[in-house]
Amino acid sequence: MAAGRGRSRRVSLPGVAELLRSTAPGPDRGDQRRASGRERHSQKITVYLSAEELLDLERARLALLRYGAAADRGRIVREAIAVLLADLDAQGQDSMLARRIVSAYHDADPEHSSGRNSPGERQTVGGSGRTDEPAL
Repeated sequence: MAAGRGRSRRVSLPGVAELLRSTAPGPDRGDQRRASGRERHSQKITVYLSAEELLDLERARLALLRYGAAADRGRIVREAIAVLLADLDAQGQDSMLARRIVSAYHDADPEHSSGRNSPGERQTVGGSGRTDEPAL
């Protein structure tokens, strides 16, 4: 056997169903969305936090420990994501996540907070008819 041929180098990718799933709001699942617990996770993301955010996360971990609930930082993050996504499913535009993201968007770009453009609305650049967003 030639060197390097003993193991497959194939990467596990999501199936067609996962790639083509609907992103439109579905039926209200309310609080049914659950974070995964202590298990081997096949997917990974990298999130960069400020020192203050990491300290807040560690404080939350210690507070939960005082309440009798031991949880690692990953579990806390997965639970927070599940709660926010359930709220987004249930409340849509009025969800805490949508309100915070839209608010941060407007704070970062005062031109959009003047009411001229709403998030997702395309703005023409100059008089050329070009837009500031790439065509889909």
